[in-house]
Amino acid sequence: MIPQRQIAPVASLTVPALSISGLSVAYDDTIVVGDVDARFMSGTMTAIIGPNGAGKSSLLKATLGIVPKLAGHVAFFGEPLDTVRDRVAYVPQRAGVDWDFPARVLDVVLMGLYGELGIFGRLRPSHEKRAMDCIARVGLTDFARRQIGALSGGQQQRVFLARALAQRADILLLDEPFAGVDAATEKALVQVLHALRGEGLAIVAVHHDLATVPAYFDHVLLLNRRRIAEGPVATAFTEKALAQTYGARGAAHA
Repeated sequence: MIPQRQIAPVASLTVPALSISGLSVAYDDTIVVGDVDARFMSGTMTAIIGPNGAGKSSLLKATLGIVPKLAGHVAFFGEPLDTVRDRVAYVPQRAGVDWDFPARVLDVVLMGLYGELGIFGRLRPSHEKRAMDCIARVGLTDFARRQIGALSGGQQQRVFLARALAQRADILLLDEPFAGVDAATEKALVQVLHALRGEGLAIVAVHHDLATVPAYFDHVLLLNRRRIAEGPVATAFTEKALAQTYGARGAAHA
């Protein structure tokens, strides 16, 4: 049986898993994220939505220090990233990954343990078992010894989710996790993410399919370089907010 995480303690539900205050990002003197405030709580699954070029991926990358902040403050569980980095996992867009790198599925998932072991840490059978448990949880047991480049796009996305699970992080930041995957894979990924939410994790995902937001997510951040709306899907995901985010015509066809 695949072990699951314990439910997050009540204390962790009162401090945001990720808080952003006045965050701004610029590329070549062009503001792509402007003065954004947002809070993401443990035990929730939040979609970041907005049109192309709205700054969604840049927002995630800036919280992780992958791209520099122009201004603003970011805290994970009330602390700077460097002090809680092992609690934070990032799943990038598939397009940004070199899939020709000669690694097996198991090797990639074991990378999730490097923060715990260090570069020269010795892998033990217990570590491989932990990785295999995570691979099983995303439904890829039969592919564990296969080269990652030989997998389909949806299978590759599952591998990177398994790597995040192996890290045992408390917040997952995912950049378009459902892009380019088939319907069955998307359903499987959503089931895993919903289970993790139930175990107390914070799930934050850049998402582009507006039709699935109410079914997949309980919170939403609408972004178009600035924050348009944020909150529970029931109150923040409104026609008015969508029109402000995408434009009246864009919201109807996004």
